[in-house]
Amino acid sequence: MSGSCGTEGRVQEKWRAVPPGGFGLLPWLLLGMGAFSHLFQGTTANPWIGGAGLLVFNSLYVFLAFSTHPCRRDALSTRVALALLAAVTCALAIGYGGSWLLFFPLLGLATGVVLRGRRLRVTAVAVTVVAGVVSCVHDGWGALGILYATAVSTVVTATILRLAETVRELRAAREELAQRAVQEERLRFSRDLHDLLGHTMSVIVVKSEAARRLAPRDLDAALAQVTDIESVGRQALTEIREAVTGYRDGSLDTELDRARSALTAAGVTPVVRRSGPPPGPRTEVLLSWVVREAVTNVVRHSAAGRCEITVTTTPERVRLTITDDGDGARGTDTDGTGLHGLTERLAAAGGTLRTGVGGDGEAEGDDASRAGFTLTAELPADAADSTGTPAAAPEPVAAGARPGPADRAKAPV
Repeated sequence: MSGSCGTEGRVQEKWRAVPPGGFGLLPWLLLGMGAFSHLFQGTTANPWIGGAGLLVFNSLYVFLAFSTHPCRRDALSTRVALALLAAVTCALAIGYGGSWLLFFPLLGLATGVVLRGRRLRVTAVAVTVVAGVVSCVHDGWGALGILYATAVSTVVTATILRLAETVRELRAAREELAQRAVQEERLRFSRDLHDLLGHTMSVIVVKSEAARRLAPRDLDAALAQVTDIESVGRQALTEIREAVTGYRDGSLDTELDRARSALTAAGVTPVVRRSGPPPGPRTEVLLSWVVREAVTNVVRHSAAGRCEITVTTTPERVRLTITDDGDGARGTDTDGTGLHGLTERLAAAGGTLRTGVGGDGEAEGDDASRAGFTLTAELPADAADSTGTPAAAPEPVAAGARPGPADRAKAPV
């Protein structure tokens, strides 16, 4: 066996929790009671030699009976003990015959405990042949019973122990799968919380600052921002509850509307374009996550004045592109939990997520020299609406009187 025996602590603990197979093999030593009784009756020649052989045989058999663990079974000491048991069995059977021939089935039991695979097949045949030859010399046709018992004991013992090992391995595998399922659920929940709370908190902060700035000069606009904050907070509570239960669904149209509102409140001009049929439910949920995370990063890190969101759907693929005309920086979040989690989500659904510096915005003046940032997500459209009705492309939404990029850049993150 490989060197993993020394490192599989948890697996060994599981093995120890199972009753040792050796206890089930000890009663078969009663087959040697005939030879034992002959020793006390004085009908055995050289009783001291026979007694010593019987003691050695029983000791080796008990040792091998408790060698069912894979690590012990493959140890050199176990193989040496099996070889010694075979030698003692042959010596006692050849020297005494009669009841001593019953040690061959016990040797078959020990062989079935220790060996597996090709070694078991070769050794089982060899032990059976030797048992048949030695028994034939002593008992003639009576050797058939010993030959049959030896063959059956070897095969049946190996089969039963192998089945027991398989059951224990399946139990261990089931426990490992359960642990992995728990880990996957924790990872899912952490991703959902990051995406939900990161976006929601950013929107609330931006809208709160907008309300504070607007309150002295435009109370109605400030109240509108406060109303939006209340709506965002209530929606966040609902989404968190749904994320906990694992049944959160996302609407791309709803997420695009939220993106417009968040970008406008942050002083970024949103431009949303859609073409082609609406994507299927699963694809729409994933695209909603991408829009949420990307817009959060634009608001928090880009210092952009314009953000374009384009959704293009074909019968085979759906592409979402989000481009801004900011400075191309995303802080540490670009390589952090958010985009990394999105990449894993899309990869699991057969999609891709690419990011890079370089925008195609239409900024003018000083903003035209900005590097910009582009995020592109592609997913299969296998769940697209079978009606093929194209979705209406919303007109570009221009921002009204809102705080500009210079004011928004001072907002705490």
